[in-house]
Amino acid sequence: MRKLTVIPERCSGCRLCELACAINAFGVNNPKKAKLRVFSLYPHPVIKKPIVCNQCGIPKCSENCPAGAIYIEDGIVKIDEKTCVACQMCVTSCPFGAIFVHQEIAVPFKCELCGGNPKCVEVCPKKAIIYTPEHILGQSTRLAGVLKYAHMKEVEYFEHGIAKKLRYADIEKGKTSGDNNDN
Repeated sequence: MRKLTVIPERCSGCRLCELACAINAFGVNNPKKAKLRVFSLYPHPVIKKPIVCNQCGIPKCSENCPAGAIYIEDGIVKIDEKTCVACQMCVTSCPFGAIFVHQEIAVPFKCELCGGNPKCVEVCPKKAIIYTPEHILGQSTRLAGVLKYAHMKEVEYFEHGIAKKLRYADIEKGKTSGDNNDN
């Protein structure tokens, strides 16, 4: 199974993903009909982040759907338009804000991965949306954590209720900053 992964730092806010999605899903050049959205936050910090369905294993939207219109098929969370009563409980239940409504569309809609060939991934010039195998999800977060740790000069920790600092230069000498008096 594969899922969409978003790397917000790469997103330029061009919204080509929204256009490609709306054209593929509804045949219209209208980003408000896209099954994903680019969320932009201004002025500081400037953040642009595509909001996509996480294809949850136990989706909150499905749990809270009174009509039972949301189901999982081949690992993809789908909405049955014939069963849906358009109550929008799924919209308010989604912890990621990835289910959308539009006044011209009878029922809420969300990403269904374009049948396994997501158009948003194809058109993203910055590769801010990637289609990755499930087993490597979170790899970018793990890598960022390791790199952050590798660039640290010191770590603060508590030992027996006393705040101490471990400086990386001191590690090579075999001591901690608690062992010397230059705190």
